[in-house]
Amino acid sequence: MGVFVFLPLVLPLSAWPIARLAERHLHPRTATWLLTGVAGVFAVCSTLCLALLMVVGTAQLPGNPLPDGWSDQEVREAVPYDEVAGRVAIPALFAVLVACTRTAWRHRRVRRRAERALSGLPPTSVAVLPDPTPYAYALPGHRDRVVVTTGMLAGLSSPERRALFAHERAHLAARHHRFLLVVRLAARANPVLRPLQTAVVFTAERWADEEAANAVGDRRTVALAIGKSALISQGSPVAALAHFASPAGPVPRRVAALLGPAPTARIWSPVFTKVSLAAWAAAAGITASALSSANSAITLAVILHAATPM
Repeated sequence: MGVFVFLPLVLPLSAWPIARLAERHLHPRTATWLLTGVAGVFAVCSTLCLALLMVVGTAQLPGNPLPDGWSDQEVREAVPYDEVAGRVAIPALFAVLVACTRTAWRHRRVRRRAERALSGLPPTSVAVLPDPTPYAYALPGHRDRVVVTTGMLAGLSSPERRALFAHERAHLAARHHRFLLVVRLAARANPVLRPLQTAVVFTAERWADEEAANAVGDRRTVALAIGKSALISQGSPVAALAHFASPAGPVPRRVAALLGPAPTARIWSPVFTKVSLAAWAAAAGITASALSSANSAITLAVILHAATPM
């Protein structure tokens, strides 16, 4: 296994260029799928790396629960254990598990709280709350709903309201909360993946913006709705409680994109471009990370089986 077992911890750095370029040059839908998949694979590989380091690094420590065969000289030579790395991996893996569990638990708790808060309202697709605080968000569940307050509706014109509803419905239709949860968990598993989380937050919003523009038929109206919604809801603490929904993202960039031409709906860009080269670099990093993790896991399993007394 050697030093290759450490590769999945640092190879996510190879995804930083694609995180920056994909949100600028790819269609938002393609960028969201691509970056979420990259983040998920890297997170799984790095977590497996920590688990392997913990087992290998602590195999020779007194009191470990592994079989006595691990102390054989052949096993010691085959497994390049490092007691320091093994001991460090224990709290690191524990921290990853705790952080991911808390993120998933908070996601579920906030979603249930929001559903309970709307339980007394009519079962319509749009829930209007009599609240002067302006905010709106998409609430996924057994009955997908768009939640908006009277304060938000009062600040928008009729066409802008349609754009707002189309934007939130696009979040629900594409299940954007799932993409956001995956990248949040990935960033908790490996902090190096945080740029990908930031990028997916932006691309998911851009995806919903483009879907809303197609539904309304006027990109300028959607841009105005986004800009006005951001201005009147500035400082509102309520929208941040929707942990399953993304923040507003860089609003000026979203507005500027909507005031320009619609992005090309092609799946991929030409080969010899910056975004394609960055994607190939990320793919190479994923491949190396996956192969390193798989090789280490197989080697560990074989040695453990051979060292375990029958």
